[in-house]
Amino acid sequence: MIFIKNYCSQIIFIILFFLTTISFAQPSNNGNWLIYIGNQKVNNKWNLWSEVQHRNYNLIGDVEQLLLRTGIGYNLSTDNNNLLLGYGFIQSHKYDNLTWQKNKTDEHRIFQQFITKQNFSSFYTQHRFRVEERFFSNDFKLRFRYFLSINKPINKKTLEKDAIYLSTYNEIFLNDRKTIFDRNRLYGGIGYCINKSIKLELGYMSQMFEDGNRNQFQIILFNNTPFNKN
Repeated sequence: MIFIKNYCSQIIFIILFFLTTISFAQPSNNGNWLIYIGNQKVNNKWNLWSEVQHRNYNLIGDVEQLLLRTGIGYNLSTDNNNLLLGYGFIQSHKYDNLTWQKNKTDEHRIFQQFITKQNFSSFYTQHRFRVEERFFSNDFKLRFRYFLSINKPINKKTLEKDAIYLSTYNEIFLNDRKTIFDRNRLYGGIGYCINKSIKLELGYMSQMFEDGNRNQFQIILFNNTPFNKN
């Protein structure tokens, strides 16, 4: 057990050191997202979702976007097949290509999603289908998203306390406009289960647009501690 904790601590230190070095060396090419995701079980049917993301153009300090998201979900089966209705507030800070001054844009977002999970041996898979209605001060956009993730523990058979696991996901975004393709996100990372409800994950994501790409490191804290532990 001590060996596992020391091993995990060394991995986290190495990744953080690598993250810091690369991010400061190439601030225009690699950003960093600090993410908190909470999914609290109310009872066998209902759950509350909360999410905070602090996205930066560099390691930290040069804000690209602030994202707050919340929602209420309902399980169609026991702890699975979750329907959720949510709201998000997103504040974007975009650089002007000519003046290099930041312009701030606020977005209010309503979203509906369906999540289904399956386990194959020690592979944990999740599918998420999401529809977003995006409201800007002078515009409205509709977007569709499909997300597929896979987690694989490497030192234990399940995602239990002290488990170290590999994580990957791919998500595609589609618009309702003439330019249907919006973006694609491909991610890989390593995580540690602090306990059965809390996980810490470090990873790297490549975000591809129609006219280019941008890469982000991610530090993610997952909190699934239920309100009712019975």
